[in-house]
Amino acid sequence: MTHCLFDSHCHLDFDTFTPDRAQVITHARQQGVKGFVVPGVTRRQWPQLVQLAQQYRTCSVAFGLHPYFINEHVPADLMHLERMLRDNPKASVGEIGLDAYCPHPAVQLHLLREQLVLAVAEKRPVILHHRKTMHLLLREIKQAQQKGPLLGVLHAFSGSVEQANEWASIGFKLGVGGVITYPRAQKTRQAIAAAPLRSLVLETDSPDMPVAGYQGQRNEPARITEVFAALCALRTESPATIAQQLLINTQQVFPNVAI
Repeated sequence: MTHCLFDSHCHLDFDTFTPDRAQVITHARQQGVKGFVVPGVTRRQWPQLVQLAQQYRTCSVAFGLHPYFINEHVPADLMHLERMLRDNPKASVGEIGLDAYCPHPAVQLHLLREQLVLAVAEKRPVILHHRKTMHLLLREIKQAQQKGPLLGVLHAFSGSVEQANEWASIGFKLGVGGVITYPRAQKTRQAIAAAPLRSLVLETDSPDMPVAGYQGQRNEPARITEVFAALCALRTESPATIAQQLLINTQQVFPNVAI
């Protein structure tokens, strides 16, 4: 049985998809994937995201300054981000966050805080990147929420049951991706098995984060079906119940997505 699914995080604008982007999207749709959220990483890439959303109705986009590309960002990018959000009222804010393996932590933190201010002001959800920074991000999100409502997704969740519950308690969704297809990821699998179903959304992070059995290959949104199968194996609810709740969760955090 084919269930209706949604890929809440995939980089379909990346160059690796240029030769066959239409086919990749069509193949995913044939597998039951009803839509996609495509987050931004640098200012120079934002215009391409606008074109992507115009060309494919099923693609919702986000604009953000990713910490991995910290050396490419300049202060004026924040002004352009504000303009992009106002010109694209359905867009989210992301991919933003903190990365302990990337340089300039003070600049990362400044950019994160300014982007959270914009997200609150423009009433947009955020897509958060983290590596060894989950506790710092939680602090920043709680502070931002004191200034206004703020929802979003903690992309590529890979934490404990306690951390999952902390993020769920502030209204954030946990991005569930290919990591749960690997039996060795015991801590994350246990957390996803125990987390409230209402706090989960599916993602592939295509072209990265390959699912088990596809290491070294370009990841694609169609493989979200394998993430879904792994999730169902970890949960006690029926696949139909899980699929339905996942779509509800996605629309709660991304109310403007096309499903």
